[in-house]
Amino acid sequence: MTQPPGYGPPPGYPPPPGYFRPPPAPVSPAGVPLADFGTRLGAYVIDGLLLGAVNLVFLLPAVILLISHVAATAPDTGPDGDPGRFFATAFLPLLALEAGALVFGLALSYLYAVEVMHRWGQTLGKRILKIQVVPLDPSLRLTRSMAVKRWATEFLPGTFVPFYGLLDGLWQLWDRPFQQTLHDKAAQTVVVKVSA
Repeated sequence: MTQPPGYGPPPGYPPPPGYFRPPPAPVSPAGVPLADFGTRLGAYVIDGLLLGAVNLVFLLPAVILLISHVAATAPDTGPDGDPGRFFATAFLPLLALEAGALVFGLALSYLYAVEVMHRWGQTLGKRILKIQVVPLDPSLRLTRSMAVKRWATEFLPGTFVPFYGLLDGLWQLWDRPFQQTLHDKAAQTVVVKVSA
């Protein structure tokens, strides 16, 4: 019995010259297929949109209050205006708002990326796209400590170091054999596909 070209040799025969056998799909140490880059990126985008929306809901009223405060108390900015008064009434509140937004954003990302991940092994984006974070060692369960290491390695440097987040996310493209990001490596985790 002959097979159409491209479907491989008949059972028991070696492949013909030039036959390309696709490499096996990468798997975790437990033998579960690893999540691919596109799926992980999609989950990251969903989670980013969710965190951004929550940030906006809480920070928008603060921005509106700041604008109304500055508009009501801003001094004359002409050549005779008092720069010290402008600094106190506009610049300092703006710095306070930015510091508050930074602290709030980090706290929110901690709650989401650590507590949600620790409880379910998935954020909402990962759940929608059917992927899950698991320990590299199949005999272990995902601990809060692992989730904290993932968060601290992903979000803290990413907040202060330019292009770190890009490097961290792209790292999985050349990492072998488990396609880990830098935060996966720090926490000794991998991201796998889930069937349900």
